[in-house]
Amino acid sequence: MSDSTPAAGAVRLPALWLVLLAAAGTFALTMGVRQTMGLYLPSLNTATHLGLGSISLAFAFGQLWWGLTQPFAGALADRVGTARTVLLGVVLVAIGTFITPYMTSTLGLILAVGVLAAGGAGMAGPSVMMGATMRLVPPARRGLATGVVNAGGSFGQFALAPVAIGLTAAVGWAASMQWLGVLVLLALPAAWVLRGNSRALVAQQAAAGGPRALTVREAIGQALATPSYRYLAAGFLVCGFHVAFLATHLPSVVAACGLPPAVGGWSLAVIGLFNIVGSLAMGWALGRWRMKSLLSLVYATRAVAVLVFLLAPKTVAVMLVFAAVMGVSFLSTVPPTAGLVAKMFGPANMAMLFGLVMLSHQIGGFLGAWMGGWVFERTGSYDLMWWIDIALAAGAALVNLPIRESPPARAMAPA
Repeated sequence: MSDSTPAAGAVRLPALWLVLLAAAGTFALTMGVRQTMGLYLPSLNTATHLGLGSISLAFAFGQLWWGLTQPFAGALADRVGTARTVLLGVVLVAIGTFITPYMTSTLGLILAVGVLAAGGAGMAGPSVMMGATMRLVPPARRGLATGVVNAGGSFGQFALAPVAIGLTAAVGWAASMQWLGVLVLLALPAAWVLRGNSRALVAQQAAAGGPRALTVREAIGQALATPSYRYLAAGFLVCGFHVAFLATHLPSVVAACGLPPAVGGWSLAVIGLFNIVGSLAMGWALGRWRMKSLLSLVYATRAVAVLVFLLAPKTVAVMLVFAAVMGVSFLSTVPPTAGLVAKMFGPANMAMLFGLVMLSHQIGGFLGAWMGGWVFERTGSYDLMWWIDIALAAGAALVNLPIRESPPARAMAPA
């Protein structure tokens, strides 16, 4: 498979939308499968008798491993090409998801859910998708493009949660999960559309008199030495805590509130549906307001929404309205975060540097997924987790305010 790189800005309009369809579709399938795994948590617990804490540990490891793969997958895509990286990632997601029902131990679940499926989703995940989009889309359209790609992940959650519920009712939870593993293979053709790598693009620009690409060590060193990049990563850690806690434990929260199990599935679907709205709205807003201000607004909205939910009566209507509000803010942090990385450091190492920020996100995800089960087992309630979430969201809203939206000294100018 050829990984030749088209020049940035040279993609005609039909090809542009083909690129967005490929990136958003891949993200929809990998994210949709990952975000519906929480629906199978009670069934896994019943089938394995491992306990909620042990199963949550496997899911939490998946959150961490997904993050750990992001910078490496980004660096791989930047150098050897997006196509090969996506192909490997999609196949790993399919294998890991398919074999999960056969796992009866904590280590087995960690291997299937935490290493294979999560690692594969990381290789075909947001750092690679955003990097490819930034490379193939003209600069003037990058804000909207990242919103569209991010909305793809949201659509995947919205679409696959009801599919998982229907399949479980029809063929049982184990076969249902395996069918999701097969379904993710539909992303394979997207690898051809997204072929190419950022390093080749920057080499073309350097040959034409533009700035040279930084080496991996130079790029990482410069990023870590930039306070704004560290603030961005700190806020994104909180995002991961919040998102992973909801994705893993929302069905169990619904059960703890005494509501029907189907409400958990529909709550996840509502989050996915409204995240499409939030992602597209964020893509539109990126060209009109400062990205750091938008991030602070999203985190503050989460803190207020969780506080209201915690104090409100737990009815079906309240749960679905809460899911809708969470959906608007769920992954709408991704476009401005990716945009800030690109604005600070340019496209050459975009996938890798955004992957490092995603690693921070998934460290938070590990804590959110694992602590949710740990807190519930020890207190019999999720209330403490909600209060922790409120405090962290408020902190994230504040830490984004001092971010400087400009390239640091010695940074390569964005394309």
